Amino acid sequence: MISPTARLDLLQPSFPSLCPVTSAVAELANAGVEKRGAIFTRREVVDFILDLVGYTVDRPLHRLKLLEPSFGEGDFLLPAIERLVEAWGNSPEISGDAFLELRDSIRAVELHNATFEKTHSGVAALLEGKGIGKASARALADRWLINGDFLLVPLDTGFSVVVGNPPYVRQELIPDVLMEEYRARYSTIYDRADLYIPFIERSLRSLVQGGQLGFICADRWMKNRYGGPLRKLVSDGFHLKVFVDMVNTPAFHTDVIAYPAITVISKEKASTTRLAHQPTIEKQALSALARELLGMHSGCADVTVREVAGVVAGAEPWILESADQLGLVRRLEDSFPTVEEAGCKVGIGVATGADKAFIGSFDLLDVEPDRKLPLAMTRDILDGVVKWRGLGVINPFSDDGGLVDLGKYPRLKRYLEGHKEQIAGRHVARKAPSNWYRTIDRIYPALALTPKLLIPDIKGEAHVVYEGGQLYPHHNLYYLTSDTWELKALQSVLMSGIARLFVSIYSTKMRGGYLRFQAQYLRRIRIPHWDKVPANLKRDLIAAAERGDVAASNRAVFSLYGLTKDERAALGGNGE
Repeated sequence: MISPTARLDLLQPSFPSLCPVTSAVAELANAGVEKRGAIFTRREVVDFILDLVGYTVDRPLHRLKLLEPSFGEGDFLLPAIERLVEAWGNSPEISGDAFLELRDSIRAVELHNATFEKTHSGVAALLEGKGIGKASARALADRWLINGDFLLVPLDTGFSVVVGNPPYVRQELIPDVLMEEYRARYSTIYDRADLYIPFIERSLRSLVQGGQLGFICADRWMKNRYGGPLRKLVSDGFHLKVFVDMVNTPAFHTDVIAYPAITVISKEKASTTRLAHQPTIEKQALSALARELLGMHSGCADVTVREVAGVVAGAEPWILESADQLGLVRRLEDSFPTVEEAGCKVGIGVATGADKAFIGSFDLLDVEPDRKLPLAMTRDILDGVVKWRGLGVINPFSDDGGLVDLGKYPRLKRYLEGHKEQIAGRHVARKAPSNWYRTIDRIYPALALTPKLLIPDIKGEAHVVYEGGQLYPHHNLYYLTSDTWELKALQSVLMSGIARLFVSIYSTKMRGGYLRFQAQYLRRIRIPHWDKVPANLKRDLIAAAERGDVAASNRAVFSLYGLTKDERAALGGNGE
């Protein structure tokens, strides 16, 4: 067996004069569990995924090639080997030479040195326990297992099956030099993409025609911004065959913050996707569900399986809810303009990068009166109306967009220099030291004077508050303004199930079922042009908002969009 150090040295020909890359790989190869993103999957879930990708003992598995990109302690690898050896033993054509016949059946990669050594020993022991001689068992473990970085090591292509649980690692935990190399190799790394994104890309590109990938990993990429390029890759050459929502299920041996999902993606012409949500984590239940998801229609699954067309569409977020909700969203998207096309603006409040310096009691901020603005915070609107708690924000910008001359504002200068250590230490200040006192976002004082709707970032339901034009929003608040729509009527629409439908369809869920009412999702909401709204509905929408009557808002909105009884049911309405 090649030593871990020697394996790292094998990378050198690919990286002439790039010793920092090898050093960074070596650092991760000895990192702790958290830094390398190791999460361990329960056996019942592993067997479920192996069933879904067709890696079952009734097939000649020794003729297939299986890839496991991050095998860890063998959660997927060991059960796959058990199936492989059993299928091989049942084959009528075996010669009895295990190494010769099984040597190319598996490739599995693990970066962490100690984990690799432990699992390597476990694989050899498992093979010996299945009746394979010690020398052949050792030789197969050496042949199958690769100690290195999956995103960098030379690797075969032409795999029939890829399975696993790719690492949950954020970019900031990866050394910069290594992240640069990843970006040069993988086109799907975009924005703040987590490490599992390039893992999925390389795995997909390694499949033969008709091959299948079965992963359990975080579901954020299916809807959020950074997942766009990977969604486009899937759309262009693959088929999202199965999606199983695993949120709030004990799929792993430990709790995880990320919301997990199982996806089966095949390299074939796209068609419909079979969906299931939150299955029971029990062997028989998952076995029955696998048969149902594969179209065997056993009728024994305890979870409803739905078949939906049109889930994958270029880089667009995947709509993975029920078919009736998908149908309603598509109908509204075909029939109505977006909120911004209808004359509304969606924005986010000011980010300062140093709230403790730039934000304080409005009356106690010792700066010139035109250098501060009253600030709306999330806590100011918790009750559904504005109850200002008296905070303000420093405004270092002049009306022309540049920073003010501190020489002309002695009180502002004294205040900022008193907080200079905190303000100048921010990334935005270090990038441009002469502009050290700017807030991250430019402040536009006219916004404070503009009537607006305020929406907190994270809520269980749409929480929309009218603010009459006195406060500037903080960055935890999104806002909508309009020169065409009456804001109270728009508030009624956003209070209704329509807003929640669009946000829930397109956003990722947070712990506790909360949704993120971010600008990118709010902009997807469809509304008619204001001049197309009948006068009686205008009155009803405004009145419902003024009373805070969600039921009345829903009734008016049902009429506004001409929802059928079935569409109202899909929205959660009672069909009145």
